Amino acid sequence: MQLISAGPSPFVRKVRVLLHETGQSEDVEVVEVAATPVATPPELAAANPVGKIPALIRPDGPALYDSRVITRYLDARADAGMYPQARLWETLTLEATADAIMEAGVLMVYEHRVRPEEKVFDGWVDAQWEKITRSVAAINARWMSHLAGPMDMSHIAVGCALGYLDFRHGARGWRKGNDALDDWYAVFAERESMKATAPE
Repeated sequence: MQLISAGPSPFVRKVRVLLHETGQSEDVEVVEVAATPVATPPELAAANPVGKIPALIRPDGPALYDSRVITRYLDARADAGMYPQARLWETLTLEATADAIMEAGVLMVYEHRVRPEEKVFDGWVDAQWEKITRSVAAINARWMSHLAGPMDMSHIAVGCALGYLDFRHGARGWRKGNDALDDWYAVFAERESMKATAPE
């Protein structure tokens, strides 16, 4: 299988961490492409007509895309239990919250990287950061008992979201007022799967 990737995408990292945690890394080749919202390379368009990464090319079926679809597939493939039935809705909701943090963080980057300087809308950037701060605060206030439990896909998603905030938006300081989540992330970031997939 091939995983279509582009740069330090937190959505790709989420898939790669799952691959490490479930012993499937050797089964998947990571293929780097240069992609932005305004420039989709043909190999990515062939796998995902929307032009977003990641996409997983399989030898025995159509390509899969959207990180949550890919992680569900890989979890089922390995029978790894990263979407435990007993707390499935909590896991999916927390994963969705982490994905929303990633999306807002990526949009902040693209606002400066893709738009001409005279068209950058600082109010848009600030609104994305407000989504992030609300979401991080909600995790810190409501979800620490879940994060303290057995690892599932939501742990990986939250870890990758916070790692991306450090990587791209570290100066904004997501940790302020979120001590419990900061403590949790300090431990989670030391997992081998997280260190092996850390963005450069």
